[in-house]
Amino acid sequence: MTGQTAPFAAFEWMIAWRYLRARRAEGGVSAMTVISFVGITLAVFALIATLSVRSGFRAEFVDTILGANAHVTVYSAVHVDEAGRTSRAMDAYDDMVERLLAVPGVTRAAPLIKGQVMVSAHGRNAGVEVFGIRADDLRTIPRVADPETAQGDIERFSEGIAIGSGVARELGVGLGDTLRVISPDGVRTAFGTSPRISAYEVVYIFTAGRYDIDRTRIYMPFAEAQLYFNRDGVADEIEVMVANPDQIEAMRDTLLRAGGERAMLWTWRDSAGSFLRALDVEDNVMFVILSILVLIAAMNIISGLIMLVKNKGRDIGILRTMGLSEGSVLRVFFICGASVGVLGTIAGVILGCLFAIYIDQIFSFVNYVAGGGVWDPSIRGIYALPAQLRLEDVLKAVGLSLSLSFIVTIFPARRAARMNPVEALRYE
Repeated sequence: MTGQTAPFAAFEWMIAWRYLRARRAEGGVSAMTVISFVGITLAVFALIATLSVRSGFRAEFVDTILGANAHVTVYSAVHVDEAGRTSRAMDAYDDMVERLLAVPGVTRAAPLIKGQVMVSAHGRNAGVEVFGIRADDLRTIPRVADPETAQGDIERFSEGIAIGSGVARELGVGLGDTLRVISPDGVRTAFGTSPRISAYEVVYIFTAGRYDIDRTRIYMPFAEAQLYFNRDGVADEIEVMVANPDQIEAMRDTLLRAGGERAMLWTWRDSAGSFLRALDVEDNVMFVILSILVLIAAMNIISGLIMLVKNKGRDIGILRTMGLSEGSVLRVFFICGASVGVLGTIAGVILGCLFAIYIDQIFSFVNYVAGGGVWDPSIRGIYALPAQLRLEDVLKAVGLSLSLSFIVTIFPARRAARMNPVEALRYE
């Protein structure tokens, strides 16, 4: 009957199960089994947790870029104006906005005035960047015109200015307070240029989700910004948003033609591309390092199976003399090792998924135990540690863990299958 046994028959599973739950007095195999199980579980958990955090960080970073900044900025090449000075100002910006809005895929086009100034309130000063924008255009910026995170009434934007929550915190101001805006490039007189100082009421405080945006950005009504920065009748640039930001490179030529002969483009990939590429490299390196961790954990299975084969040499000899084939012996020990890998992988996946789902609560607990200050948004850019649980990341971790567990199991299982029953029983 040897050779006619169906693969992975019930008796093979029964023998493997008896070996897996062997007592310590029978060789300490159960202890090695537990160690292998814990090692696989922790390795898979670490892999899924790391991949989910990296995916969440990338998604949050990209979302804050696309939700509070232009997907592509259209600006003018340097030219000589009527006064004989070099300039990048756009005088026919409304016509350009209409042409850009006519491009398929463009959802928004808004002229901007930009300038760097110093703001002052309650004896505190801060350097900020002013964005002069029309009220209707401000309402279409997703991360800024968010009623859940903002304070104040955006409908009152024409009566004052909108500031980031970081600026408000730095200066200690709130809604209704007055902010002094100071620019060194102010009024031109016969004696030179004097600083321009104007006071504006804070009517809106937004939180874009990025520290560098909330800490440095102020929005001012477009007409007021033209007057304040001496940009009468012109715009500095046009910010454009599109329906599919990932395809912005394919739209480059069309946008350039719509912008005119002096138009130049700066896309969100141009500004953040190097950082995103660095994230890709870091993701690949982290996956390789954690894959080695999974391999080390899987090697414990080999140690456990080698001990099991050594301790069960007499049993193997008896089973072989009773007619058990080499294939059946191999499958018995393969089931022993693979079962540890499968169960450890399942436990690791559960822990990793729970970590990604409840990361906010876990992070709050860690921050509380550490006494606060664990996450510094001024360094990391975003306010909390994000995690995004993706099926792709889970499948990568599962596939890696199971494949390594199965592969390392084969070698000691083959050793057991090729054991000579006569040699195994010689001294029994």
